[in-house]
Amino acid sequence: MSKPKVFVTRKWPASVEAKLKALYDVTLNEDDRPLSADEFRSALQNYDAVCPTVCDSFPADVINVDNKRCKILGNFGVGYNHIDINAAKAQGLIITNTPGVLTHSTADIAMTLLLMSARRGAEGDRLVRSKQWTGWCPTQMLSSDVTGATLGLIGFGRIAQAMARKAHHGFGMKIVYFKPSPADEYVVDDLNATRCESIEELLQIADYVSLHCPGGEATRHLINADKLKLMKPTAHLINTARGDVVDSAALIDALKNKQIAGAGLDVYEGEPNVHEGFLALDNVSLLPHLGSATLGTRTAMGEKVLANLAAFFAGESLPDRVV
Repeated sequence: MSKPKVFVTRKWPASVEAKLKALYDVTLNEDDRPLSADEFRSALQNYDAVCPTVCDSFPADVINVDNKRCKILGNFGVGYNHIDINAAKAQGLIITNTPGVLTHSTADIAMTLLLMSARRGAEGDRLVRSKQWTGWCPTQMLSSDVTGATLGLIGFGRIAQAMARKAHHGFGMKIVYFKPSPADEYVVDDLNATRCESIEELLQIADYVSLHCPGGEATRHLINADKLKLMKPTAHLINTARGDVVDSAALIDALKNKQIAGAGLDVYEGEPNVHEGFLALDNVSLLPHLGSATLGTRTAMGEKVLANLAAFFAGESLPDRVV
């Protein structure tokens, strides 16, 4: 009996790719180059399973390709707003994702960005590398305190709660959060957290605002010019969620005009393209979507995809089915 044909859109950790080779008739992206829409259409026509990443776009005009062989998209990542879910449903295409294994690594990056923005870390690194540093002085690069400050989290799922634990227990930060319904009592008690009734309320009281909501049309430009005006002039915005949650042009204006103190970004609208306005600013720290980028986490994500594929081809219940 022939092995199922599987197409992987980007390079994965070597140990996971080795298992794919052993289990399936797999095509890997050895060069790790971004693929085109036409290549995605061809993969859907010629493979039983396609495994995209969160940066591979599968809109309706790709998913609706004629003569489709593929029955499952085994997504390498938690987010799936890069896939047209309605089109997938209409086509009977199964979607799975990889929740639960990237919580701590992404929360670590959110804290990293908070610290970089608060303490002007990226700016200081550039100062030293450019040989412009003239030595210590009492007023050089004064920055913001983190210990004891108020952290506001928009969205309060696994990653937000993990960040809150690091911030509260590690830095003594006060925790406020917004989500439509209250968090579990044991979580609130552990963090001494306070739920805000609205995003607007949170923005006005937080020293640091960290975004942890899903992407998609419902949250597109959730943080816009009007929302940014509500933040303290000493506040910092951290985004490790999805790039389109923030209106880039509005954030650039707010940073340029010192309407807020700083920002730390790991995700961008239209990435890997980054708005040129960010590149000219000293008060924004920029990372290249490193949220889950540890070997252990990316390997665990690949193992999640393997488990979903194995269940699908065995006709069993899928552990992480989205559609």
